[in-house]
Amino acid sequence: MTPNPTGPIADLRYRNYDGKLLPPNQMWWVIARQSIAQALKKKSLWFLMAASGWYYIIMIIILFFVEQNAAGSEMAKVAMEQFLEGIVWKDQFLNGFVFAQLSLLLVTLMIGSGTIANDNRANALLVYLSKPCSKLDYLVGKWIGVFLPLFVLLGTPTLLFYVYGALTFSQYGFISADPWILPKMVVVVAISAAIHSSLIVGVSSLFNQGRLAGATYAGIYFLSNFFTVLMSFFFQFSKGKAPDAVQYLTYASIDGIQTGIAKAILNTKGSPPFGFMPRNPATPIPAPNLTVALLLTALVCAVALFAAWRRVRAVEVIG
Repeated sequence: MTPNPTGPIADLRYRNYDGKLLPPNQMWWVIARQSIAQALKKKSLWFLMAASGWYYIIMIIILFFVEQNAAGSEMAKVAMEQFLEGIVWKDQFLNGFVFAQLSLLLVTLMIGSGTIANDNRANALLVYLSKPCSKLDYLVGKWIGVFLPLFVLLGTPTLLFYVYGALTFSQYGFISADPWILPKMVVVVAISAAIHSSLIVGVSSLFNQGRLAGATYAGIYFLSNFFTVLMSFFFQFSKGKAPDAVQYLTYASIDGIQTGIAKAILNTKGSPPFGFMPRNPATPIPAPNLTVALLLTALVCAVALFAAWRRVRAVEVIG
């Protein structure tokens, strides 16, 4: 019988194929790409990306006007040089990173809270895991689908500020003060994105609704942040003479541990924003031990991912 050329499958020669069937490769990337595509469709994501770099934008404006004002007189030029010499450039990267944390949280909630929760609600796991897609492929894809947008969100403003500073203020120690500042910031941004990705994937796997997962993650974020703010006040009240435990507890939150790791990698205690020194500056909180901070962070992230691993179950066929 001749196949109908207008039918849905005109070529039926595949029925006689008895060769080797190869499993599909990089299923994790198919899942990640789908998550990223959905995230990029949200206009608010692009707004938050621009908002995450607000500190760098204001810093560039200040530097621009200081430079333009220096062309007016020799006295203004001397004032500009004194101002620039007092700026600790790596601290500007630290400040830009710290002030981007709220935008980073909002993006994490936007693209990550429903990453597994919505699949649980729609029983999409039955579809994913009934295909030639392993549990590992699924989780890696979901994790990458959150990690890459967060990495780009933080990395883009950082890179633009570095390019501006390197082209404009290299003679004022922008590069010579720390030639490795850009690779260090890439590591800081990657660690930050990895922390949020791991935690939100773990939390999302525990719920059947993205809103509940997002509310839970936001609650953990702000409650832990409130605790570290109290510890910071206590540290300042003691004028830096508080026990070491208080110093470490100032970093015991989601954004706190990221700040601590950033300080340790950049090898700085931090300084006031925009290079302006107040009359009564706060006592800088020393950075935590980098190895200990990374190990504790890795442990918490591993627990979150293990929870996701236990929650994502393959289809069981009962005969």
